Amino acid sequence: MPDDTNEPASRHFIEQIIDADIASGKWGQPGDRSVVATRFPPEPNGYLHIGHAKAVNLSYGLAAQFGGRFMLRFDDTNPAKEEQEYVDSIIEDVRWLGAKWAGEVRFASDYFEQFYEWAQDLIKKGLAYVDEQSPEQMKQNRGDVTKPGVNSPFRDRPAEESLDLFAKMKAGAFKDGSMVLRAKIDMASPNMNLRDPVMYRVVNAKHHRTGSTWHIYPMYDWAHGLEDSIEGITHSICTLEFENHRPLYDWFIDAINKGRSEPIHHPQQIEFSRLEPTYIITSKRNLKLLVDDGHVMGWDDPRMPTVSGMRRRGFTPESLRAFAKATGVTKFKGAHDIGLLEAAVRDHLNIAAPRRMAVLDPVKVVITNWGEHGDSDRIEEFDAINNPNDEAAGTRKVAFSCELYIEREDFMEDPPKKFFRLGPGREVRLRYAYWVTCTDFVKDSGGNVTEIHCTYDPATKGGENPPPDADGNVRKVKGTIHWVSAHDAIDAEVRQIDRLFTVPHPAREPKDAPEGWSFMQNLNPDAMTVIGGAKVEPALASTEGEPTWPDGIRRFQFERMGYFCVDRDSAKEGRLIFNRTATLRDSWSKEQGK
Repeated sequence: MPDDTNEPASRHFIEQIIDADIASGKWGQPGDRSVVATRFPPEPNGYLHIGHAKAVNLSYGLAAQFGGRFMLRFDDTNPAKEEQEYVDSIIEDVRWLGAKWAGEVRFASDYFEQFYEWAQDLIKKGLAYVDEQSPEQMKQNRGDVTKPGVNSPFRDRPAEESLDLFAKMKAGAFKDGSMVLRAKIDMASPNMNLRDPVMYRVVNAKHHRTGSTWHIYPMYDWAHGLEDSIEGITHSICTLEFENHRPLYDWFIDAINKGRSEPIHHPQQIEFSRLEPTYIITSKRNLKLLVDDGHVMGWDDPRMPTVSGMRRRGFTPESLRAFAKATGVTKFKGAHDIGLLEAAVRDHLNIAAPRRMAVLDPVKVVITNWGEHGDSDRIEEFDAINNPNDEAAGTRKVAFSCELYIEREDFMEDPPKKFFRLGPGREVRLRYAYWVTCTDFVKDSGGNVTEIHCTYDPATKGGENPPPDADGNVRKVKGTIHWVSAHDAIDAEVRQIDRLFTVPHPAREPKDAPEGWSFMQNLNPDAMTVIGGAKVEPALASTEGEPTWPDGIRRFQFERMGYFCVDRDSAKEGRLIFNRTATLRDSWSKEQGK
């Protein structure tokens, strides 16, 4: 997908293939770039995940780069697992990623009648037959990589008989799994996909679009290339697991074209290595288990690697595009460091996100000399920078009073020498406001600090250094901490989101795994920590002065704490709820280095 960076000097192998096709005029007039047509064909049996995001970015990006067409098409050929909910979520996700498709959203079910006619044509040509073997018999007779398969006893049944049975299959005359339509290719082929693959199976289930009209449904390998052909796709971009399926992709189209005076369009399938980020899983079956078993709040849980989950967590389309670009387009299989994605979102939000102050684990600070002149109730306002990377973002007012909140970790009763924050007798700078010195503190019966007493220096207003003393000595302070004023602070819930799994390859079963091992044993129990008593500055209750995010998600950098966004539950519950998008730095790398 096009990004905001300069086009790289070198071009990946798919771009090189398309360059050569355009130069040769393979799909139209030589030099005509607009003939390029790509597609993204998800099955609506779950939500899109980060791997799909790369596929969308790649296919749409190629079409956009060459000035061609991009199609969004659903491979809805398995009614037992597909739902309208998944269709709706995928459309939303693809649109959020920035892809723009040509015309209406397409569905494989739009072409069911055409598929059926072409299947009948293959039967008439003697290239397909109805098989009544049981699934177990078919599996046994298929052979393996060391021995050839065995021909079905139904392989040579007359075409008229197969046509009649195929029509009855379509009409719902048979039970699920009782018979299939198979292509007649080569049961001794070294490519297992060419050993008389199944084209249709009987499924007496209601389809989310066609209802009960159909009782047979095409297999992916039969439908895939035909969909591409109908839509005029030139470059059918797939992941590497489909490389061994390409000969079948080509065989089906060639078989249809055999003897035709006007051949159907024959696209080119190209494979690349799929995205395999560390610390997550991308199996939709396993992601569904997490949802169904209640380990997460749903498909869009901010801990999930789904596009909707990452959006809810505060990731941006720009950061996903940057991550996809960083992982490259190759045929090399390998894991991709999830830290690259986290770095990408930090880089984008560091530029785009406004700054705010929030105290997640508050302890009260009382300025004891605030009312020395009889004005203990006075409120002062200071200008706080909204975004140091964007001068046009301006400033906002933050109120300062005699009672504040700071982070509990910013105070120590007996601090070590290199602790540059607050402690007895220690002085720190309060961001944008004053320098304060701790004079005392209060503890409860459990030994917990409940209140810190400080004095402020009026000469440090705005956080500036005080003037030199009479001898020219300059007082210095090393620590600067954030705060919120107690008089107008807003209560908020903050969800500290972390990686969902504790190991880089959570689905990889260890060699010494006990019986009954599951990838769920690698779930991170601290993947979401809920903080209910956070205090945030009042500016977070209003959108005034904030940038306009295209997806409507409000994103911020909480100074010194990390990047956060407002969760969608905030509106429903009538209170502010924030999800942590990313820490300010890569804390995982530091932990692994210990």
